[in-house]
Amino acid sequence: MTNFPVIYLRKGAERRLKAGHLWVYSNEVDTHRSPLTGFEPGAQAELRAASDKPLGTIFVNPHALICGRLISRDASHGMTPQRLTQRMEAALAIRDRLFPQPFYRWVFGDSDGLSGLVIDRFGDTVVVQISTAGMESLRDAIVRAVQRLVHPAAIILKNDGKMRQVEGLPSYVEQVHGPQTELLRVVENGVRFEVPLAGGQKTGWFYDHRMNRQRLQAYAPGKKVLDVFSYVGGWGIQAACAGASQVTCIDSSAQAVDSVHHNARLNGLQNVDTIEGDAFDALKALCDEKEKFDIVVLDPPALIPRRRDQKAGEQAYARLNQLGLRLLERDGLLVSASCSMHLSQERLIDIIRSSGRKIDRFVQLLEQGHQAPDHPVVPGIPETDYIKSCFVRSLTGFF
Repeated sequence: MTNFPVIYLRKGAERRLKAGHLWVYSNEVDTHRSPLTGFEPGAQAELRAASDKPLGTIFVNPHALICGRLISRDASHGMTPQRLTQRMEAALAIRDRLFPQPFYRWVFGDSDGLSGLVIDRFGDTVVVQISTAGMESLRDAIVRAVQRLVHPAAIILKNDGKMRQVEGLPSYVEQVHGPQTELLRVVENGVRFEVPLAGGQKTGWFYDHRMNRQRLQAYAPGKKVLDVFSYVGGWGIQAACAGASQVTCIDSSAQAVDSVHHNARLNGLQNVDTIEGDAFDALKALCDEKEKFDIVVLDPPALIPRRRDQKAGEQAYARLNQLGLRLLERDGLLVSASCSMHLSQERLIDIIRSSGRKIDRFVQLLEQGHQAPDHPVVPGIPETDYIKSCFVRSLTGFF
């Protein structure tokens, strides 16, 4: 049994934790009884309610708004290399049951009981992203666990996310195992992709929309498709492989646009073209040119990164969906996606409804999509539930 230093919560502050959440905010801590300044970033501590009732153990970072992240609800259990490995093994087991090939998000932070840790598998290459001081303190143990559990050819630490600055951690990308890797190889829904590691977004790929991209394939045969915010062509290339007659991908990154062409060649496609530029400007230009598509896919980055951005972000979503609907043929399909945690599925549907009314479109919600099961949702942690998509049929002159 380990004796940890104690952090006390203010009266009533444990309610959210008892409901299933894992985070402690700095304004919930009784800093008179337990000054946060007495803790080093990444230290482990016992958490107690104001009544002195033990609530579990946490990783502490006194400099962050989220100053505590629950490790265990047993106050005698901290995070050890053994417990870390056990949780990584449990996370691996469900992914291997669900996916026939090793291309998936292996660890999804809080959802797998490993707050601050994300691990993605790209065949025999594993990319690790650490975003908290607590997980950084276990960096070597994480690498050893990855080696022990899956024996990869390469392990890359892509520790350059925005959260690291909040946690007071340095930004770096480092390959810690295997021959030098420059390209990440992905197989998703039977389609092949190669993504440059340098300059790539997040861990290099977004597995979260896997099931939604698979559903798009059912609608794609014979259709002219526009993939907006395409990155390396995740939606568009899969639509083309499913039989789309023509695919156009829009992205502001020259590297991403080059990757779209590379991935089209990789899959033997000759019907994929690109537009490099700001998505809103490109959509407006296409509207002015009276271009039309059978399918428009809108998968923007988070337009509501913080709660205070709610109004501006919702206005951006509304503008985006209006432009997308304008570009559809009389009977077209809009795939409207969002990764903004602060935008609910219901609110996205309402924005689509309003956008349709403003441009006199009759819209039918055909399907609603969610994040793939390698991004499990913990019901007590709303932050783990962030992906949504709407497959909407748009009809002109129907009413």
